[in-house]
Amino acid sequence: MKRLVLFFLLCSPCIFAQQANSDARVIVITTDGYRWQELFNGIDTSIVKMKRFHHGDSARLIQQYYAPTLAERRTKLMPFFWSKLAASGQIHGNRAAGSQVDNANPYWFSYPGYSEILTGQVDTLVNSNDYKPNPNTNFFEYLNSLPAYKGKVAAFGAWDAFDRILNEKRAGFPVVNAFDSYPELEKDPEMTMLAKMLKESFKPFGMAESLDAFTHFKAMHYLKKNKPKALYISYGETDEFAHEGAYNHYLDAAHQFDAWVGEIWDFVNSDPDYKGKTTLLITTDHGRGDAIKTQWTSHGDSVKDCYQIWYAMIGANVSALGEVKSKEQVYQKDLIHKAAKAIGVSFKSEVK
Repeated sequence: MKRLVLFFLLCSPCIFAQQANSDARVIVITTDGYRWQELFNGIDTSIVKMKRFHHGDSARLIQQYYAPTLAERRTKLMPFFWSKLAASGQIHGNRAAGSQVDNANPYWFSYPGYSEILTGQVDTLVNSNDYKPNPNTNFFEYLNSLPAYKGKVAAFGAWDAFDRILNEKRAGFPVVNAFDSYPELEKDPEMTMLAKMLKESFKPFGMAESLDAFTHFKAMHYLKKNKPKALYISYGETDEFAHEGAYNHYLDAAHQFDAWVGEIWDFVNSDPDYKGKTTLLITTDHGRGDAIKTQWTSHGDSVKDCYQIWYAMIGANVSALGEVKSKEQVYQKDLIHKAAKAIGVSFKSEVK
């Protein structure tokens, strides 16, 4: 009997890995429609020169984000990415250096992009931002089905579509997005205050999407208090401000996103429940126009370049490669499998 058990374990590496890494933690972070061009090159002065995009704020943008070299510019825009993350993790997607990261889905907009990220495969039927609850199982749903993660999974997003993208009703974990009300979470005094502030806040994007600050502070409070083992956080302002043609706000949103990712990393790298056990995956759902500079505000399959994205990883079981400059081709559908491998699980999406 003992020989049979030993044989079973040796022939079942995925199961063995899940048992051996049952304390592993993962956080996936996205910012909507953030271009690889700014991530790797910093401020684009050709866009700043167009008056309709800087909204009278060009002098401040140049002072805050411009520098003589691309390396300095990107560091001014995203200091955490180009200091701590580049030093201890890896950043992919600088096409000028040979690293290509692309959407595999043919649509190049949000719901299909997030579905590709979170399910690790492409379903071409997912072709609208108004698409029904996702029939494809997602990574966090799968983790929530494992004994080691059951009840220790959560998602926070600025956009109200995440209820459908993650199929909250079927997935069985809280998906706190946009202006959703969660009475159970709001029993906590800080969550109560954040919910009240959110309800009474200025709503520049209507009721479909909240400001990122609310998403971030809710997610951070939940992370610190509830200690989930698997967490998804999605920010949206980079996309919203880009669609508005507000390059000043787009850059500021990216700069703030960088700071928030740094805050998350600093926390998990110092808290004993997370330190040395946590893998972070950071990416975006789609790119934006660049070949025609005025199309930086747009995306979709009719706009060239929008399939071009990027990703970064840092934390447990992530090699410190820094900025990847070798030739590679990675697809969005591959990313969640990289996170799964880092925490020692095997994931495959299914249709339900």
